[in-house]
Amino acid sequence: MRFIMQTAINMAVFLACALLFPNGFILENMTVAALAAIVLTILNRLLKPVLMTLALPLVIISLGAFSLIINAALLELTAYFVPGFAFTSFWWAFLVAVLMTVANLIFMDQTRIEMRRQ
Repeated sequence: MRFIMQTAINMAVFLACALLFPNGFILENMTVAALAAIVLTILNRLLKPVLMTLALPLVIISLGAFSLIINAALLELTAYFVPGFAFTSFWWAFLVAVLMTVANLIFMDQTRIEMRRQ
């Protein structure tokens, strides 16, 4: 369930950023957004823990700010794997990483879904 929520949040942020930043963020269509969201979620699950462990001294020295650089690098890696999904520069990827971090902080705390049967 968490994978689906993470993918949905990523896709929503991609679509919003494509509308807000048409000059710096290239997204062909919604299918590409969905594919990029799936790829990014998989990279976050597999590669991000390794990168955070390797960069732990930098993350500690920067008080966690270096994790935004790691997120931006993962976005650039996603752009490498998904055609039709691109950034014009690393700083656009960094801006999208900041927005994704804010969206995840807001929405991923809502992981408890309660179902009541009547």
